[in-house]
Amino acid sequence: MDARPLSKTVTNVVKLYDPRTWREKGLWWTLGLFIVTYLILITIFAVIWSRTPATFDVREHALVQAGQDERQLVPGTYTTAAALGIADTLLNKRGGYLSNDMTPPGLFLDNIPNWEFGALTELRDLSRALRNEFSRSQTQSVEDKDLQIADPQFSYDSESWLLPSTESEYQRGIEALRSYFARLGDKNAGDGQFFARADNLRAYLAVAEKRLGSLAQRLSYAVGQSYLDTNMAGERSGQQAHPGAPEQQAKTPWLQIDDVFFEARGYTWALIHTLQALAIDFEPVLRDKNALVSLKQIIRELENTQNPIWSPMILNGTGFGPMANHSLVMASYISRANAAIIDLRSLLERG
Repeated sequence: MDARPLSKTVTNVVKLYDPRTWREKGLWWTLGLFIVTYLILITIFAVIWSRTPATFDVREHALVQAGQDERQLVPGTYTTAAALGIADTLLNKRGGYLSNDMTPPGLFLDNIPNWEFGALTELRDLSRALRNEFSRSQTQSVEDKDLQIADPQFSYDSESWLLPSTESEYQRGIEALRSYFARLGDKNAGDGQFFARADNLRAYLAVAEKRLGSLAQRLSYAVGQSYLDTNMAGERSGQQAHPGAPEQQAKTPWLQIDDVFFEARGYTWALIHTLQALAIDFEPVLRDKNALVSLKQIIRELENTQNPIWSPMILNGTGFGPMANHSLVMASYISRANAAIIDLRSLLERG
């Protein structure tokens, strides 16, 4: 066997990886230009994808879902359309769904994934309320067949990227919601129901009230807070699994401040659309309780949470210092909306 062809091949390979050969042929410049171009493109996409989505028109979205046929817009279709709009935005916004990305630039972004988790939390609450409250007349009534699918689909792991991916599971939930929307507006009596009653609305608002209260507390921890243990206030014989210290300190780690901020921004973004839809579907009930204006005021308070952010980063000024504190501003808006929801629930409880 002649060894000369093999020796020639080895020599060529050595020359290929010889730095002098690369310099002579300009390959180093080519590689450098490719890396720089790649980094520039990654940065551009990261900036574009980091912009939070704008709000959408709930009425217009419901009309689109109904194929521009207003006769199909019955009680419940606006709320279902709002859920569909939130889910569609999560999957189809700029950059798509980023929480499970394993490649740049999504791998390096954290603001939008936290925004997505906040919006997803509200979507899960809404789909569960549709399944357990709005579509059922009484506790002994049968669950809707499509909502039985949609609810658990949106509860799937938000960061799964492989077999099955989060997007594919959430898409199944969207399809189930679309089927429910179509059945609400068709002419088949009893095939798809939505009950716009005061008790159903109160049940959903109770969940939103707790979510907003939790977010307001977590946002306020950005500057640190000392609080007394009031967990068992008013319950002399009450017990808890792990008694807490009489006074505790809470402070959000510096690197997590923007995470909480964008989670709150995502949740309130989704809640705005849900409340706008509920204001339409429950309008007769709200007018009867003279509570429609109260719900509109809540929506207005929440809309302030979507104001543009003029700083390149979430600032964390202390107290009345010279630097802004975005977390406390967001907590203020959320707390006011939360207090208004408590008042609204009180109005709905009256006969």
